[in-house]
Amino acid sequence: MTRILLLLVLTAAALSACSAPPPKPTATTPSFYLPMARADATVDAAMARDMITGYRQNKGLGPLAVDADLQAIAQAEARAMAAADKPSSAEAVKARLASAGFRNPAANLSAGYYTLAEAFSGWRESPQHNRVLLDSQATRIGIATAYTPNSKYKVYWVMVVASDRR
Repeated sequence: MTRILLLLVLTAAALSACSAPPPKPTATTPSFYLPMARADATVDAAMARDMITGYRQNKGLGPLAVDADLQAIAQAEARAMAAADKPSSAEAVKARLASAGFRNPAANLSAGYYTLAEAFSGWRESPQHNRVLLDSQATRIGIATAYTPNSKYKVYWVMVVASDRR
């Protein structure tokens, strides 16, 4: 009887552990794993640059530098997509970047990824998005997210790259 009682207690403890909420991020959680599905979330642009630059360098390409103007453009575009609750046209974003003087602009626009790690992985697996990550002419990057709680996507992502300005 004692064995059965012990087995029931252990089973109950194991099951209660399964229903516990996921642990909250801590100060030691790498920023590429932090959830962007929060109103106060901000993507770590330096971490994104380092992650993407490492990927590019493994393919023989040069590094990227975070560009303050591209950051501002990416953030504005992410907010616009969240407000519209749909991704924008990459071609329209590229045209706006070109008209702002950026040479060889490219853009990855997406929605539904909750972390930088998820977005980066998804972009690498998509031939169209991977071409932007591996754009040999790119030297600058801007990346941003916007959260909209009532959307099926929740998080909108914008990554823009370009060469130097004219």
